[in-house]
Amino acid sequence: MITLDVLKSLGVDTDKGLAMCMGNEALYLKLVNSVPTEKRFDDLAKAIDEGNLDAAFDAAHALKGVLGNLSLTPLYDKIAEITELLRGKADADYKGLMAELISKRDDLAEYCK
Repeated sequence: MITLDVLKSLGVDTDKGLAMCMGNEALYLKLVNSVPTEKRFDDLAKAIDEGNLDAAFDAAHALKGVLGNLSLTPLYDKIAEITELLRGKADADYKGLMAELISKRDDLAEYCK
């Protein structure tokens, strides 16, 4: 089960995340629990697999907003890197970056059961 202490141990800035939810811990934890099943992870992976950098950017940018609002720092830092690379349509190992992002998402998912 996800708790603030678990999130802190994962490197999450829970104080900032809670502030975005006006201190409502139950709401914050509910929103965090929804992250591992967020559809945009799949949208991003599919767009990258298809080489559609525009669609990948849209999905990454949306994820960046969600992860940033919840202050899920480990995930946010990785998606911010991916987003900026996609913004410039840089030649990058997007599949490798996605693997790192998904690994961090899966780490969180272990506690969201």
